[in-house]
Amino acid sequence: MKKIFLLSCFALLSAVGLAQELDLEAVVSNPSNEINDGVVEVKVSGGQAPYTYKWSNQATSLKSAKAEELTEGIDYTVIVTDSQGESATGVYRVGAESIPEIFNGTAVPAVQGLGSILFWDPFSAIGIYDPVIYAEQKNIPVPGWEAGTEDKYTLQKWLVADGKKVTKGQPIAVITTNGSNETTIESLAKGTLIHNTAEGEVIYDGKDTADLIERGAHFLASVEYDEKIPIVHPNGDPVTKPIFFIVVWLVLGATFFTIRMGFINLRGFKHSFDLARGKFDDPNAPGQVTHFQALATAVSGTVGLGNIAGVAVAISVGGAGATFWMIIAGLLGMSSKFVECTLGVKYRKILPDGRVFGGPMNYLRDGLSAQGKGNLGKALAVLFAILAVGASFGGGNMFQANQSFEQLESQFPVLAGQGVWFGVITAVLVGVVIIGGIQSIAKVTGKVVPIMAGTYIVAALVVIIINIENVGPALEAIYDGAFSPSALKGGVIGVLITGFRRAAFSNEAGVGSAAIAHSAAKTNHPVSEGFVALLEPFIDTVVVCTLTALVLIFTGMHEVQGMGGAELTSTAFGSVISWFPYVLAIAVFLFAFSTMISWSYYGMRAWTYLFGKSKKSELIYKLIFLVFVVVGASVSLGAVLDFSDMMILAMSFPNIIGLLLMSGEVRRDLREYMRKLRAGELGLKKAA
Repeated sequence: MKKIFLLSCFALLSAVGLAQELDLEAVVSNPSNEINDGVVEVKVSGGQAPYTYKWSNQATSLKSAKAEELTEGIDYTVIVTDSQGESATGVYRVGAESIPEIFNGTAVPAVQGLGSILFWDPFSAIGIYDPVIYAEQKNIPVPGWEAGTEDKYTLQKWLVADGKKVTKGQPIAVITTNGSNETTIESLAKGTLIHNTAEGEVIYDGKDTADLIERGAHFLASVEYDEKIPIVHPNGDPVTKPIFFIVVWLVLGATFFTIRMGFINLRGFKHSFDLARGKFDDPNAPGQVTHFQALATAVSGTVGLGNIAGVAVAISVGGAGATFWMIIAGLLGMSSKFVECTLGVKYRKILPDGRVFGGPMNYLRDGLSAQGKGNLGKALAVLFAILAVGASFGGGNMFQANQSFEQLESQFPVLAGQGVWFGVITAVLVGVVIIGGIQSIAKVTGKVVPIMAGTYIVAALVVIIINIENVGPALEAIYDGAFSPSALKGGVIGVLITGFRRAAFSNEAGVGSAAIAHSAAKTNHPVSEGFVALLEPFIDTVVVCTLTALVLIFTGMHEVQGMGGAELTSTAFGSVISWFPYVLAIAVFLFAFSTMISWSYYGMRAWTYLFGKSKKSELIYKLIFLVFVVVGASVSLGAVLDFSDMMILAMSFPNIIGLLLMSGEVRRDLREYMRKLRAGELGLKKAA
């Protein structure tokens, strides 16, 4: 009886313990003045273990009571649930102490707000597209495989027949490496086993170009799940691949302009090339720079880190097939550039001292005013100018200085911790160029852009030529990946959007920035500058981005996961040209440098639109711009950089609205230009 009584008491006490509410106590710490290193650790009392921890921070595991690398100054939520289903919620904030932490924490809500517009998914919102990425099968690779390996793996024997059910950890096959070293392969999941290779056949041969190029050639089998399983972040949130509104906005706009202008991107290519080469330059025409200098300035503002790092990310995520859609988006973007740069010249203002003021601010205000939409035009022009100023300080300045220093620091360790001095030296170099105005900028970009783009293109061609035997498998991989990609990567829609997104973010077609540079061109015919401008997306996306993608595919680096974009591209080049990563690091700096000087001009024209066209106003802007060069190189600003970089994309909202409303006007001007060109009435003479 005594034993029964004790057991009853123990059961009663346990029941009381189970009934206790969960109580959360958190230890919050801020280890340093650096951003994004906050820590919150939760201690739980009450309830019954084990506990699960659902953090709002997606990088924190459901099993972890500690969340690390948190942003200071913003709230994080954790929902703790015990084994009986009881839960408690805690909201915690790591205090922001340093100035960078305060700026970063303040910018996070702004990033989230702007991102909710730019990266909103209208298709999933109305229920016609499921953005969640599902795992329908588990691929089983040969053990120890790495991209670039020259090992040969052969399947000796299947231990489980094709189509049979297997459990996780069950032995399924025996393979050999280089003809020896037998290894037993176990199933990595529960489901139906699907054989990819027959007994006695080679699974993967590192010296076979087809295997090098083919994505997933090292998978000997797969296990199909009984039902689709969502891929999740460590905190349990599903991984999604949304169709961003900003990408839809840019691509649909480009498609509309392509059709509206009668596929000017294709039929006008030869005339564009002739104009850019200076065949029809008129030194007496109004403006400040030649067609080629305007093109070089605009290209320098788009060709940059996105072509090196961004493409690598797109290919590693979307596979080789993303290359195809990237090219399509680049070709469509040529039409957007044609429309906006034609209008940029048409509505520019030239002061008595020769300075030119043009771009979306002018054609949105004056062009729409001529249509009786003056109030709308003024509102769109002011919005565009505000966004352009912010974008020039951030995405066109701080972001470039920050990322270029990181790349140089990675290759030249002597620079470690010297961000301030790097920023000062870069600011001096930028200042020397931009103080001289558009002519000075054009002279520098006219020399730097051909050199840096030429060096990069030649190096890419060397890698491709050395691996020329891979061209067949590479083209096949691009085509197959574009139309029948792995479901793990989000299907055809996922690959299409990945390619379109990279192209749209890279060439800025529809953003309106290039129209500012082209408005300074020496020409009597606005449409002629539209022709020159349509070469930009071709150079930026169809040529440079595609070459980067081909280098990754030809060298097999598109299979590598978990490596940064620029690092991945550098590794791909280094696998063929051992010393090229050092050259690439310098090229990254030149890309960033040329982008900064071009965006200084874009931002200055937007600044003077808002604050007056005096030379004093211009000087104030330039000095502020140079200060931000130092800040960007020396301080980690996190969300501040993200927000200011996103402002570049936001510029496309007011710009494309204006382009759509004025597209009929541009089409009429194009028809008249072509009529006069064929009749020899334009007075265009080939330069000597």
